[in-house]
Amino acid sequence: MPLIHWLDRHFEEAICCFCLSLVATCVFLQVIMRYVFHTALQWSEEVAAMGMVWAVYMGAALCVRERFHIRIMAGVLLFPPRVARSIIILADLLWAMFCIFMLVISFEYLSVLAQFTSRTPRLGIDEFYPQSILVIGYGLILLRLLQIYIEWARSGWAGLPGMRPEHQIDIETGLEK
Repeated sequence: MPLIHWLDRHFEEAICCFCLSLVATCVFLQVIMRYVFHTALQWSEEVAAMGMVWAVYMGAALCVRERFHIRIMAGVLLFPPRVARSIIILADLLWAMFCIFMLVISFEYLSVLAQFTSRTPRLGIDEFYPQSILVIGYGLILLRLLQIYIEWARSGWAGLPGMRPEHQIDIETGLEK
């Protein structure tokens, strides 16, 4: 269980750190090669672009897990507590529906890539593999969103879904706990 707990807590962070380190290394190497050795690496731009896309999707899942994603909580909390809760639930439901829609589209896209293989220009790897981040990313975002609501249900539906304890409000009084 410790490995599962560690993965649940740090999976996105580890992938983001690796991908961003890869991007920084590729860009740094390219600068050195161009300005010091007056030549260019053929593969570094492609690797950096793939790393950045993977980092973005993993970062999005991380933001869902930590509830750092785009949401104007200051505005939502201006509403009465029950209305604020309803707005958050509605927004999360719409977001989950969007993720499901994107998962369907992404599966269709990957099935086309699997059927009609295409290779990246410089590395020559099958496009299916770097493009699989679409399914992985949206699937992980949806999983993290579901985890938030499972935890909220376990807490007895107290406060607002996914809000950290220091940011929770009492739904009855509207005051911070």
